[in-house]
Amino acid sequence: MIPLPTNSEILADSDAVARAAAERLTALCAAAPDRPIAVCLSGGSTPKRLYALLAGPDYRGALPWARLHWFFGDERHVPWDDAASNVRMVRDAFADAPIPPGNLHGIPANGSLAEDTAAYEAALKAFYGAAALDRNRPLFDLVLLGLGEDGHTASLFPGKAAIDEAHAWVAPVPEAGLAPFVPRITLTFPALASAHGVLVLVTGEAKRTPLQRLAEGEDLPAARITGPVTWLLDRAASDT
Repeated sequence: MIPLPTNSEILADSDAVARAAAERLTALCAAAPDRPIAVCLSGGSTPKRLYALLAGPDYRGALPWARLHWFFGDERHVPWDDAASNVRMVRDAFADAPIPPGNLHGIPANGSLAEDTAAYEAALKAFYGAAALDRNRPLFDLVLLGLGEDGHTASLFPGKAAIDEAHAWVAPVPEAGLAPFVPRITLTFPALASAHGVLVLVTGEAKRTPLQRLAEGEDLPAARITGPVTWLLDRAASDT
């Protein structure tokens, strides 16, 4: 069995991982009934299952959609209608969920990489109401992250400058570390760590290798995830 990250939970399969994440979001919303809730979304197949689940009959009626604001941890710098876009994936997965106009905060893809990076950071700061993060007032209520086969998370790839960004909330990634090799925009580790809770969703046998590398102490980007982190893994990934 692979030694697992601290605070890991092993679930039966990817559907069970998605349902566990949905339960945590529902509980979080119930515990904060009188304010906006900010959720940072991840790309990938397991998060897509989660979004479809939230929009389905089991959870749709339990969520305060008018108070939920959905942000993105990263995005490929392509138009939102492109098949590679996380915005498109999220919109398709949520389908006709009652998300108010303006509550889905996509990373811009209309200007240059630098312009759109700056625009998203400005949008985050406007929502947060300050230009600097306060450790006593997290930016997000919940951050969803994944684990790439190369150990990346969000679009924070091994060997790329964005992983060492200590001040900016958002960073450009001119060259991705994995296909599709298109420029990306990513939240940085300081922004991702500014959360009441962080869930790392890890499913499938292909994730055993990066989990093993993390267990061996390799300095992969995912090893730098901090904050109140819980790892939700299925049995295929955890080798149990």
